[in-house]
Amino acid sequence: MNRLAGETSPYLRQHAGNPVEWYPWGEEALARARAEDKPILLSVGYSACHWCHVMAHESFEHSPTAGVMNRLYVNIKVDREERPDIDDIYMQAVQALSNGRGGWPMTVFLLPDGRPFYAGTYYPREPRFGMPSFRQVLEGVHQAFSARRDECEEVAGQLTAGLARSSLGITSHSSLTVGLLDGTLAKFARDFDEIHGGFGGAPKFPQAMNLDYLLRHYAATGQQHALDMTLLTLQRMACGGIYDQIGGGFHRYSVAAIWLVPHFEKMLYDNAQLSRVYLHAWQITGEAFYRRIAEEIYDYVLREMTAPEGGFYSATDADSEGEEGRFFVWSRDELLDALGEDDAAIAIEYWGVTARGNFEGHNILYVPGDLETAAQRRGLTSDALNTRLDAIRDRLFALRANRIPPGLDDKLLAAWNGLMLASLAEGARALDRADYREAAVRAGEFLSSVLVRDGRALRSYNHGAARISGFLEDYAALADAFLELYQTTFDERWFSAARALADAALAHFRAPAGGFFDTPDDGEALITRPRALQDNAVPSGSSLMARVLVRLAAFTGEAEYDQAARDTLGLLTAAMEQVPQAFGEALSATDMLVRGLREVAVIGDPALPATRALLDVLHRPYRPLVITALSPRDAGSTHTIPLLAARTHVLGAPAAYVCRQFACQLPVTTPDALEAQLRQ
Repeated sequence: MNRLAGETSPYLRQHAGNPVEWYPWGEEALARARAEDKPILLSVGYSACHWCHVMAHESFEHSPTAGVMNRLYVNIKVDREERPDIDDIYMQAVQALSNGRGGWPMTVFLLPDGRPFYAGTYYPREPRFGMPSFRQVLEGVHQAFSARRDECEEVAGQLTAGLARSSLGITSHSSLTVGLLDGTLAKFARDFDEIHGGFGGAPKFPQAMNLDYLLRHYAATGQQHALDMTLLTLQRMACGGIYDQIGGGFHRYSVAAIWLVPHFEKMLYDNAQLSRVYLHAWQITGEAFYRRIAEEIYDYVLREMTAPEGGFYSATDADSEGEEGRFFVWSRDELLDALGEDDAAIAIEYWGVTARGNFEGHNILYVPGDLETAAQRRGLTSDALNTRLDAIRDRLFALRANRIPPGLDDKLLAAWNGLMLASLAEGARALDRADYREAAVRAGEFLSSVLVRDGRALRSYNHGAARISGFLEDYAALADAFLELYQTTFDERWFSAARALADAALAHFRAPAGGFFDTPDDGEALITRPRALQDNAVPSGSSLMARVLVRLAAFTGEAEYDQAARDTLGLLTAAMEQVPQAFGEALSATDMLVRGLREVAVIGDPALPATRALLDVLHRPYRPLVITALSPRDAGSTHTIPLLAARTHVLGAPAAYVCRQFACQLPVTTPDALEAQLRQ
């Protein structure tokens, strides 16, 4: 076993038995490289990465290849999910050396001081498809390092200088206005697939942040095309193979422009964000389909992705038994054997099953038609067919449970847990689900006690240990989650926890010229201080922190929060105008900032029907520009949450105060009156 055996990352531990003398990232490896003047081979991947596994089996488990690595390099293995700072820095180097291409596994060659001078992604063990073998690359790069050191130093200097310039961030001179938001719709529509939904071609990703922004845009403007694009996409995805028709939850992405064949790993962050989008779609439309998908995602996460401690696991692999997707696919004969002729006929028709299959001789289940038509063909009502399908799903789920499941990445990441908790807490109050509320509180207690220490966030937890100082996205996602949990429970400790994390981020991550760095001022010194501003598979820490700050300003009236949000988003205005598809979370934060939030203070015991009636007005519909605080009793002139200060019952009855920037209308005591004020 090499030095990875004691790591908390399942991805790193997967390589602990390699004949490669792997080091985790740290001073021991870096010091050895400096002392021996030896180049560093940095390999970055993650546990659910298919091609990472391929390269591991081909090269890292191959003793002759490992021998070359050990002789020529100091070898460092990094889990990109634990160390997004290292991943971001060196991925920029890969893209700079590869005309914008990148991916995982990421293979980067560094000088002993950590500066990159050559990089790529996957390399095969033997030459093929015009690619050199990995051993050829290893030997060729080392030859360059030994014989042409000055050229390697020059390349490393140029790359590092470019990385330093990019860390300064995007500068912008445009204004944060409603007009900026109005101009985004045409750009989303230009890339929209009017037949299959989604944006762009293959591979096609769900892009949950963009879909959620479009719902927000529709709610503010009434522009129907924003809603239509979102609903078509949500329908096509949930009916496609990218959605697990038996167990719930979304796979990572579709390999084609249609949503049929996915890359089969399931990521916590995708399901966290998509559950929220489907929840919002249900709130807007009232259609049971969207509620069902949201609840199936929540149920899947609570059933299969929740740790005994209460937090949420990171991912499940695409492969099982050495084959991608094996756990999820079916043959026609399997369905006939498992279900009997009548139920199998329903399943075969409803999920598009054929004898030939649609994926390597097997069937990925999907829904090619609509429920009503399928019901009519079988002489059933839609409700009756749904009942039959629910029973069929249960039987197939039980049968599938006997298969060998994909590998589980059981580390718990603060940022991804924050995304999931935020959605679950919002779902609990919108759906009025006590079980979701209980699970959300339990997750919040775990996160606040284990991944927040002395007011600072930690990145990762596994096997009883929390480690790695938190990054900006960890602070932002946890603060966002605690704000959502506060608005579900009205337990003030969650508001205080959110505010403390935001204050810590302002103290340790804020950049002098506005915005934030991704690493703290007292964190590990790397070759540059990373600053990712674009939203990718997860929101950037800057965008998510801006969202938190806008809402904290509304709860507290503190101008510093508002200004910090403006400074952060102001850097991105030109970029949001030009490429809104890359800034979905930033656009949502901008929407809150420029349109303004309604601040609602409720005074009343939430256990009383009259108070519950007021809260239902606030929580059941989709109200993205409303924040809510509650005190069960009359509040004094000072309060932990300034929005509640000096608010009282009205003639002994529960009351709601609707405010904007702390200027409030007269308090109301009935749901109809509250609804009327919110519509104004």
